[in-house]
Amino acid sequence: MENMNVHRSIVINGDLKFTNVSRVLQSKTFGKMITTFVNELEIRHSRKLKAVIPFRDENKSFDLEKFRDFVTLLNMKPLKDVMRSGYFDIQYGVDEYTAIMLDFLEGFYNYWRNIQRFMVKNESYNPDDGAKRSKAHSLASNNDSLKKLVLDLYRNILYNVTGKSLSIYRQLPSGAQVSFLVDHFDFPNDIKSKNDSLYRVPYVWEAIFEPPVIFYTQSSKRNGVFPIKKDKKILERFYMDSESWYAIPVKAGRLLIIAYCHKDFLELGAGLFNLFELATPEEFLHKKPDGAVFFGLDKSLFEEDEMRGFVVKEDGVYYGMLPNDPEIDYFGYMKKMILTLHNIIQIKNFWLPIHGAFAKIRLAGEKPVNIMLVGDSGAGKSETLEAIHKLPKELGCDVDILIDDMGSLHFNKEDELMAVGTEIGAFVRLDDLQPGYAYSTMDRSIFMNPNIVNARVIVPQMTYEEISASTPVDYIFYINNYEKIDDAHAPIEMFDDLDTALAVFSEGKRMAKGTTGEVGITTTYFANPFGAVQLKSEHEKIAENYFKRMKEKGIKIGVIRTQLGIPGFEQDGPFVAAESLVDFIKHIK
Repeated sequence: MENMNVHRSIVINGDLKFTNVSRVLQSKTFGKMITTFVNELEIRHSRKLKAVIPFRDENKSFDLEKFRDFVTLLNMKPLKDVMRSGYFDIQYGVDEYTAIMLDFLEGFYNYWRNIQRFMVKNESYNPDDGAKRSKAHSLASNNDSLKKLVLDLYRNILYNVTGKSLSIYRQLPSGAQVSFLVDHFDFPNDIKSKNDSLYRVPYVWEAIFEPPVIFYTQSSKRNGVFPIKKDKKILERFYMDSESWYAIPVKAGRLLIIAYCHKDFLELGAGLFNLFELATPEEFLHKKPDGAVFFGLDKSLFEEDEMRGFVVKEDGVYYGMLPNDPEIDYFGYMKKMILTLHNIIQIKNFWLPIHGAFAKIRLAGEKPVNIMLVGDSGAGKSETLEAIHKLPKELGCDVDILIDDMGSLHFNKEDELMAVGTEIGAFVRLDDLQPGYAYSTMDRSIFMNPNIVNARVIVPQMTYEEISASTPVDYIFYINNYEKIDDAHAPIEMFDDLDTALAVFSEGKRMAKGTTGEVGITTTYFANPFGAVQLKSEHEKIAENYFKRMKEKGIKIGVIRTQLGIPGFEQDGPFVAAESLVDFIKHIK
């Protein structure tokens, strides 16, 4: 068990077989963990420090090796026998030290469980499905062994400290929260970049989650946009240590993106598995990626205006660069950098990237209607679609979500407007979901900072085949979350004038919900700070052309008011919007 940033996360060596307690107690990881735990207790002047007074040397420093010996014996013998052995200078009475040690034990056990725990096993990739399943089962079994070992160790020591057996046993998550199978691949020279370290790091080709998965990051909001730095060369200015970095290849829609993640931010990398389709070695070994993201680079590489990330293009590939900075330790930065690269590439391909949600809505016995909802973060796109599921069952509503946050529009050879998605999952605010929804999906969700404002959950929702296919668009609505529904503002309004519609979409107005660093009424060009803002002049030409062609094709454009930005309407607002949308569909001729 090595490789750890002990304050936040641990990377467990999955190549080891966890068969006995001594492997844990004698590891460097245990030593670092217990030492750091004691240091944190000293900073807080905690009463738990009484437990380690007998393990101070003549300089009053914590004697780790003596404590290891103590815990090893305590795993085998009752505390009173260990104290009477004379091996340790414990000046407390048995009853008093029992209470002290129990408090310390519970604190350290919770400390272990609160650290973000990952297991990584090196396994040669084999395309055979049977071989892949066998290797995944082996990794899962090894993590089960670790979990059992930790629980047994805790329970043995607890019994030997208190002298009492438990009446209730709780099988708490005690092993790795996420396990990865990784391999080092040989890349053809014709797809390599100038930085050879990109091909020396381990590439993840399979992952196993132990729900419920809960991560706590150092930030909970995203600020600003990622500037594009033209003519900047950076690839040869850094080197990634293969012991500290992991490559996670994903597909953002039809584009191949490689996310290189420093181990200090591995929880952000883990979140990608619920949001994007994992690319296979057959896909990433035979072509250059369309883009790559680096999360956790040394801050010395970044200028003042780049500290929240920036984009460059070298050798025909777009790169998103993000520093090792606690202020951007938030999944929104990882997700939005990938989507920014996606959108920039789509603009260059003359497609129209859309910050919105897209769903196929079918009422009982009726033909499905394909609805695109456009709006910035916190506008109520996902919340409105989720609220449809809460409508009375007799309405017979069936919703297939094909785009949850970001997609793109294009006209096919038959000149039909088509939508293509990017993500197979959703990254949504817990507060804006219908009560109980997040907990009903706990077995497959990843929770981020559930204890604070802007708590989020990443939940898989769609298949890659669904989101990557081209699907016709019937209606497009702008999501207005800041106007209250009244006699002058209907829940749904359609635009008669193309210029007015384009002006509303281009202004991108919303009431900020605390999902970013913005507050109050804000405007963002086309509600899309992820590529559209950076390439505004190019995007404007594409948008004007697309809206003109939409009008010619009879595709209706309108606005839906969710009231999500109005205090007191966080739940009812999207519900009313959902009711109005279903009623609108019901009356389509």
